[in-house]
Formats: sequence, C-alpha cells, structure tokens
Amino acid sequence: MAQEDDLRALGKIMDFMRGISVLFLLINCYWFCYEAFHTWGLTLSVLDKILMNFQRTAGLFSSILWTKLFCVLFLALSCLGTRGVKEEKITWAKIWTVLTIGFVLFFLNWWLLALPIGVVGAASLYIFTVSVGYICLLMAGVWMSRLLKNNLMDDVFNTENESFMQETRLMENEYSVNLPTRFYYKKKWNNGWINVVNPFRASMVLGTPGSGKSFAIVNNYIKQQIEKGFAMYIYDYKFPDLSEIAYNHLRNHLDAYEVKPQFYVINFDDPRKSHRCNPINPAFMSDISDAYESAHTIMLNLNRTWIQKQGDFFVESPIILLAAIIWFLKIYEGGKYCTFPHAIEFLNRPYAQIFPILTSYDELANYLSPFLDAWEGGAQDQLQGQIASAKIPLSRMISPALYWVMTGDDFSLDINNPNEPKVLVVGNNPDRQNIYSAALGLYNSRIVKLINKKHQLKSSVIIDELPTIYFRGLDNLIATARSNKVAVCLGFQDFSQLTRDYGDKESKVIQNTVGNVFSGQVVGETAKTLSERFGKVLQQRQSMTINRNDKSTSISTQMDSLIPASKISNLTQGMFVGAVSDNFDERIDQKIFHAEIVVDVAKVSAETKAYQPIPIIADFTNENGSDSLRETIEANYRQVKQEVLSLVDSETARIKADPTLSHLIKE
Repeated sequence: MAQEDDLRALGKIMDFMRGISVLFLLINCYWFCYEAFHTWGLTLSVLDKILMNFQRTAGLFSSILWTKLFCVLFLALSCLGTRGVKEEKITWAKIWTVLTIGFVLFFLNWWLLALPIGVVGAASLYIFTVSVGYICLLMAGVWMSRLLKNNLMDDVFNTENESFMQETRLMENEYSVNLPTRFYYKKKWNNGWINVVNPFRASMVLGTPGSGKSFAIVNNYIKQQIEKGFAMYIYDYKFPDLSEIAYNHLRNHLDAYEVKPQFYVINFDDPRKSHRCNPINPAFMSDISDAYESAHTIMLNLNRTWIQKQGDFFVESPIILLAAIIWFLKIYEGGKYCTFPHAIEFLNRPYAQIFPILTSYDELANYLSPFLDAWEGGAQDQLQGQIASAKIPLSRMISPALYWVMTGDDFSLDINNPNEPKVLVVGNNPDRQNIYSAALGLYNSRIVKLINKKHQLKSSVIIDELPTIYFRGLDNLIATARSNKVAVCLGFQDFSQLTRDYGDKESKVIQNTVGNVFSGQVVGETAKTLSERFGKVLQQRQSMTINRNDKSTSISTQMDSLIPASKISNLTQGMFVGAVSDNFDERIDQKIFHAEIVVDVAKVSAETKAYQPIPIIADFTNENGSDSLRETIEANYRQVKQEVLSLVDSETARIKADPTLSHLIKE
C-alpha cells in the first residue's frame, strides 16, 4: 500500500515538473512573439508586469535561450521519473533520430522571427516549429523511459556470458612454444598469448580437415622448436608439406644449435630424395625384446584389426615368428644381414627351410617352442596357417624402392645424440599409406626407444595425422618423456578416429596423459569430452517479465560449461579452444583459452615463396651420364634375395653336417 502511495506521489511530482516545462514554453512564445499576441488580442497587462519584473531582476528574457533551457531542464526531470510500459521495438536509433529533430526545431529556430513575412506570419511559424520541437523532445524522453534496457535478444547465442578473460602475458623460456591470439571479452577483441611453457608434457592438436590445425599450430611448433635448438623427428603424412618447412627453417636457424644438426629424409616414393637407414640396425638391439617390438609394430600396422585383438594366438604367432627371424639375422655373422628386407625375404622361404634354421639356435628354440611342437608333431596345416598369417601382409611390402631405403646406413636413429643431432622427416603417401605405414611405424618404434634416454639433447616428436600410422609405445613415451626432455606433438581429427585405430584403452591413455590440448572444430563425443575437460564456471542466467506498467528481471547463477560442446562444434577456421599446462616457477592462472590464433599470413606467404625444395640426396647418374635409378634399386633388390638364398643354403649345410642338429632337416 505504501509503495502505491509513493508511486502516486512521484507521478504528481513529475506532472508538476512537466507543467512548469510547458509554462516556460508558453512564456517564451508570449515574450518573443508579443506583437503577434497583441494583434490577436491575447495580451494581459498583469502578465506583462510580472514578466517585466522577471526581466529586470533576473534578466530571464535577455536571451531567447534561457527560457528554452529551463523548459528542457524541467522536461528532462519529468521524463526521468516516468515509469512507462516497456517496448522491445523502441531502440536507441529511433530515440536519437527524434531527439535530433526536436533539438533542431526547438533551439535553432530563432532566425524565423526575422523573416520578412510580417509579424504574425513569422510568429506563427516560430510557435509552430518550437511546439513541434518540444513534442519531439517529449517523445524522445518518454521513449527513454520505455526503453527495454536489458534486451535479452541482443545476445541470443550467449556470447557475452560465455566469454572470459584469457592470458595476455607472453611467457617465454628456452623450451616454450608461444602463439599470439585474439579473444573476445567484454564486447571487444583483446590480444593475448597461448604459452606452452612445458611442451614436454605432450601436446595434442585436434580438428576436422580445414580447421587450420597444421597451419596455425603444428607449423609453429616446428619453427619455434627449431629456433630453440631442438633435435626433431617429423612424420609427414602429406610429404613434403611439413618437410619443406623444417628443411628451410633449419637452414635459416643453424646458429640455434651448439652442434650443427644434419637434415635427413626417409621417402619411399622417390629414392633420389631419400637417405637410407636400417631401422633394425643390430647395433641398437640389445635383446630379443627389441626384435619383438619391431615385429609387433610391423604386423599391427599391416593389420589394424589386430590392435584390439592383442594377445590372441593368431595375432601373437606371426609376431613371434617375425621377431625370431629378426633376432636370428641379428646374431648371424654379427648382423651383416640384419635388415627388414632380409627379414621379409627369409620369411618367404619355404617353412621346411625356415624352422630348422631358427630352431638350431638355443636362444630361439624356447622362443619358438609352439612352432617347434607343431613342426615335430607333424601339424603341418597349423604351422602353414601361422606362417601364412605373417607372410600375406608382409608380401605387400615387397618393393625395390623400399628395399633400397631400408638396407642402407646413411645415419642412425638416435636423433637427440648431443654429438650428432638430427632433424629427421619421414614422408608417407596417402595413396600408399597401407604399405608405407608399416615401414615408417618401424622407424617410429625404434626412435621412441632410442630418444627416451637420459642426458640427451632436447628433442621433439611431431606426428601429424597420427591415426594413419600405428605408433607402438606412444602412451609410454608421453608418460615418461618429460624427464628426458622429449616434446611430443600429436595431430589428429577427433577421439573416435584415435579409438578406431589404436583401440579404446590406448586411446584413453593418450587422451588423459597429454597436458596441452588444442582443438579446432570437432563434433559429437569429442566436443563433449573436451567441454567436460575445460570445466564449469558460474554462469549468469536472466529472465524478464514485462507487464502493463513495468518490467521485472530475474537473475540467477548456476555452474555451467565454460566452453559448451555446441561452441566447439561450430568453431570458425583459425579459432581454437584448449588448455595448457604450467610449471612450478611459471604459474598460469588462466590455462583455458578460446581464441583465434593469429598467423601473419603475409609473412608466411613470403617465407613460403622463398623456400627451396629439398635437394637431390642420391645421384643415380652412371658413368655415361644417364639415369640408373631403376637399375640400381633393382640390383639391390636382387642382391637381397641372393644373400638370403646363400644364407639359407649355408645354414642348411651346417645343420646337416652337425649330428646333434641333423634331425631338424626333414627330407
């Protein structure tokens, strides 16, 4: 009741002020159009005396503006306390338009009184314009009171509520990767930084094709880590995209290294632009478990369905067989034939030749006991099936070019050796990935073993399009490499792709152990998982009720997703969400980001134009000046086959000549 009384009293005061405003308007017209009012017979002597007294004492009419200003002042005060019905259609644009018209007509019409159209005509025109101007000012004032100040429709996507302050400091150290950003907060774009101060806690970069993950992030990782003297291993799925960046950036920043690194390329498509490297070099295999690791990587890359069937008999049997062959080649004559092509050729010999040779070595006899039992028990069909399950997938890898690359020793895979640092790129081909991935996976597994050691140079492993290759031991590398200064950066499209190719368990381990996350546009479960990872924040919720006389606003708060899954699913190209990790002495308060990664496109374009192609590495020109590529790699291919035949003949003769072993040969 008291509130209603207060409202009525306020209404009366506003009406009184508006009445005073109108009075000043009438006085202005009466004084400055007095001759016209006298002609019309509308003057009063009493009023004339009162106005003259005001003029003598206060100078109220010394200027035409004074009464107008008092008029507008009281009009504004009356509108300030007005409680009008709120309308969504009233906008500031409408208000400013009417207000401008009113101001012009009300204040800028004094010159009309001097027009040569007679006193009555000039006065009439003046009164008309000042009245219309007053009405416009009144309308603008009333509309302001009816303006819907909290228009919820101005932010239909909740952009303002879901924006947040992000890191604006540049935090750089000898290992960091720093990416400049632009982020939206408080209705404006702000400059910021994504500071990966500890890249050794691993990074993963997600995003659908075209989201910009390679252009904005992976390329920057390569460039900045080369600038800081990292040894580097790069898996280039679309060779030579990343390889050319690494090669040219290394050429321009060799001074970042205490010992100048060498640049190496593994490329099966073009032997001219490829170095040669034996991934199962006997010098880097200490026991049979190393051979098993290599065999495991090869077979699972060739048979992706086996990844989720690890431990099954028909999965483990061919792996064990191939491991035994690799280890045999390692111990045979000091490992002179210990290469992967020799292993393939040896496996493709008849099983009647393979098993006697392998089982003649005590250290392999126990390892091959299941095969030996089948061999001695006459279970030829079972044995043949076990061998065939290894032969069939490996037969896809029989290629003269592949044999050429994998039988040489231009360099070793210890890329972070402080005395011989290397930048190694291995190139795949999307059209032949089923063949090449197995061989390249072998390089991966060996590198993981060799670089994850103490007292080595800081190094980086960059795997773009991770699911196209099976990277055995990746989860262990991520978990343990931090202490050995190995920075891992993984690029793939989404978690479902990773789960499909690596299995659910290993995929979960990779997801949960990575410390730095970048995500462009991803959808489905991946977006939900990331949204949950980024956590929740106190979000403001607002509702509004508009009635006849007023509006009521209800504001509530609740914990909701900092970055909803729907936002992640609709990110623009170049926009990324994610989180970074920090260090004890480099605390980052706001680790979460939702920003556009700024790339100087003009600078990148200029750099790209200046890039030199990867030079010819192997010259296959013969004495006559003609190209002998085909002849050379074919000769190497035949040599591998001949060496395996000679090995088999030599070993068979040895076994026959030994009375304790001759029983292994079944005529």
